[in-house]
Amino acid sequence: MITHSGIGDLSTSVASRNLGDTSRTAVARIGSSPSDEFVNPTFAAGAVMWRRLSPADPGTPETGAEDAVEIAVIHRPRYDDWSLPKGKVDKGEGIVQTAVRELVEETGYASTLGWLLGYVHYPVGNSTKVVWYWTAEVTDYSDPTPEDTDEVGELRWVSPAEAARLCSYDADREVIAAALERLSLGVTRRVLYVRHAKAADRRGWQGEDRIRPLTKKGRRQAEALVDVARGYGVESLSSADPERCSDTLAPTAEALGLETAVDASLGDAALEDGPRTVMDALVRASAAPVSAVCSQGVVIPAVVTGLAADEGIEIEDLRAKKGSVWVLHFNAAEKLLGADYLASPLPVR
Repeated sequence: MITHSGIGDLSTSVASRNLGDTSRTAVARIGSSPSDEFVNPTFAAGAVMWRRLSPADPGTPETGAEDAVEIAVIHRPRYDDWSLPKGKVDKGEGIVQTAVRELVEETGYASTLGWLLGYVHYPVGNSTKVVWYWTAEVTDYSDPTPEDTDEVGELRWVSPAEAARLCSYDADREVIAAALERLSLGVTRRVLYVRHAKAADRRGWQGEDRIRPLTKKGRRQAEALVDVARGYGVESLSSADPERCSDTLAPTAEALGLETAVDASLGDAALEDGPRTVMDALVRASAAPVSAVCSQGVVIPAVVTGLAADEGIEIEDLRAKKGSVWVLHFNAAEKLLGADYLASPLPVR
């Protein structure tokens, strides 16, 4: 069993933050084939759900300060333990979709995903339990009832220190510590930088390249992206000029009631004027607290590499598979603080 540091198409473990390589501390990934990374895996997802002690305006920097936030922990009567909310992937689900569903079922609270923290893994019988965790902000100060009352006996909102003390497992304490590190970076804005879904092969396409349609698999990827966008709380959509880019966002636009703004400066062709031109266009297209921008396979690595290099962040073996998402985390000064790579929106396999 390998603890991955998340290079290329491999997933990132929470434990990799302790490996001493600070160049990748703000980069996490979920690979395209997690089943190939583990022995007989059972997948699950959850989050460090956090909320501020008092409501804040949109765009207020995130914080992990002990005197500013509280964290949700749950008691499970079946195991008589305290843990972070999480649950198994259902058949046909993507990992993001699982996280969002499980958080609602186990706590009753709607939340917005933020940082991908990585996975923890441990043996359960003859299988390997693999749990991916995010940070997830809650802005609801009511007291809803969890949907899964058989699994959850009690939910408590407590200080970060009390959450770490209360949790029954060292793995949960490590996840909480990772979450507080990320939250302390002060994110104010996120961009879901999407590579368009799989389109018809250009070698067999007789028409104009910009109108190449999505394939059947591409349409499945586009539909699956709806749950990713919803989980992160996307509020605006922008696309490069090729129709395969706007078509990739079309199901999300319909589901969330949003319009997609098309800007040729976001696409591969704009690289002729240099990566900075596209980087500037990306900033213009993502003024909302959470935006999704769909583009192409040459420009995305160039832009992410440029943004990371500006801030001294190394992203080794940067990839952008069709249908993949780079979640870019920015602060109020438009500095890139970190990036998470979701290689596929499709159901985990």
